Amino acid sequence: MVNTPENEAYTVAEVAKLLGLSRRTIVRMFEDEPGVVVLGKPTGAGRTLRIPHAVYRRVIGKLTVR
Repeated sequence: MVNTPENEAYTVAEVAKLLGLSRRTIVRMFEDEPGVVVLGKPTGAGRTLRIPHAVYRRVIGKLTVR
């Protein structure tokens, strides 16, 4: 599969860096969003999430002032 922006999935760390926010904040923002992939069971360090590009765009769109 070719990794285009539409099928790319980001890690929590990648999104945190893109937005300049903490990893914990990103987890809270995205953990209940439809389309986010939760890998494994929650651990002491938190959940492992993969955030698809489309979900990232949707959530950021809600936060952007128009």
